[in-house]
Amino acid sequence: MNELITEFIEYLIKTKNYSAHTADAYESDIRDFVDFLVKFNGAAISVDDVAHADTLMFRSYLADRQKRGLSHKSTARALSSLRGLYKYLGRRYGIKNDAIGLISSPKVPRKLSKAIDPIDVEHMHDAITETTIKNPWIAARDWALVLVLFGCGLRISEALSLRNQDIVGYPDVLRIVGKGDKERLVPVLPVVWEAVKKYVSVRPFASEPGDALFRSVRGLPMSARMAEKVVENLRNYMQLPDYVTPHALRHTFATALLAGGADLRNLQELLGHASLSTTQLYTKINMTEISNIYANAHPRSKK
Repeated sequence: MNELITEFIEYLIKTKNYSAHTADAYESDIRDFVDFLVKFNGAAISVDDVAHADTLMFRSYLADRQKRGLSHKSTARALSSLRGLYKYLGRRYGIKNDAIGLISSPKVPRKLSKAIDPIDVEHMHDAITETTIKNPWIAARDWALVLVLFGCGLRISEALSLRNQDIVGYPDVLRIVGKGDKERLVPVLPVVWEAVKKYVSVRPFASEPGDALFRSVRGLPMSARMAEKVVENLRNYMQLPDYVTPHALRHTFATALLAGGADLRNLQELLGHASLSTTQLYTKINMTEISNIYANAHPRSKK
């Protein structure tokens, strides 16, 4: 059974181009199911046991997860992982299991983080300057990071993956490699480049093409936790709500463009969403709030 799991995970990484993080999640879910089957049967199991699991088995597994206090979201992901495994078994070995298709996933309410208040976005620059007054280059770095997240709608991982070679000539668009190694082109506003240029000009490190754009105090590549800490410090200094996070900057970018008339398909492409249904969540937000954010906070409105 271990060999089959390893084979499936390798397939996800090498053939489906899933990230290591996603593949690890799949493996964790599948091994959790296998561990349950072992306890359910009272003995070691084989591929045949997995192949012929029936609805009673799956429902008992769901009940067991509920008994362990696991969330609906976690269980829905586990079922998705199992469906992926059975789909692979069908294609690779001709193993068909109809029972898994009869099991419904728990309903998981989908939520979006709140958009940042326009006035708070405007005040972030001054707050950064005041909190890093002894380190001008840190102030320039933090503001450039905030504008890259807010002005381009990037995930933290995407912003931190930028290299010096990516900004040579300060192009009109950035080529971003997102989840699942999927590439997309993201337009960059002049105000964002101005912040990046200032940061690069005062950064006390050499600019080798392959080096990370955003660097720590010691010159190492900036970590995700460091980036989160930048916004966390701003939030605490400005006494903002807990929902003010790096992801909220990306969220504000999306709601602003939607309010400005952006097509959902184009917005999906800009955000790098695999599914349009994820992008459609933004249409449920109060449009008056979105319009205010766009008019007062987003650099594009200042043309």
